[in-house]
Amino acid sequence: MKTKILMVCLGNICRSPLAEGILRSKINSETVFVDSAGTGGYHIGNPPDPRSIAIAHKYGLNIEGQRCRKFEVSDFHEFDVIYVMDKANYQNVVSLAQNKADREKVKLILEEIDLPEKQVPDPYYDEEDSFENVYQLLNTACEAISERL
Repeated sequence: MKTKILMVCLGNICRSPLAEGILRSKINSETVFVDSAGTGGYHIGNPPDPRSIAIAHKYGLNIEGQRCRKFEVSDFHEFDVIYVMDKANYQNVVSLAQNKADREKVKLILEEIDLPEKQVPDPYYDEEDSFENVYQLLNTACEAISERL
């Protein structure tokens, strides 16, 4: 049985596609399935932000084929762990939970590593170097996740 992991941010255009691509590069796809979604439906069907695609390419990852989708209640049944990027995403996802088991699946991704900050900053309205920072945070967290898998 595959472990199924979902990465979630606001629009599924910057952070969660990067997290999906990074974790996919670190796991065995025969035993772990990784996907991503957004709490808002702003970009449904679109590819990731060009800046996320560019930073992924810089580190040898191709996330161009991903398409944005919105988080749905059914994701609680499909996934074993739901990693969110920040506290607003956490609240949005948990508000859709049907029960305690659903709520227990939701975690801040940076809780997986020992950093004082537990939220991945949203780089959407920031400069290009913000994407580098986000990549480094997610890469460190995904490395820790992959080691536990």
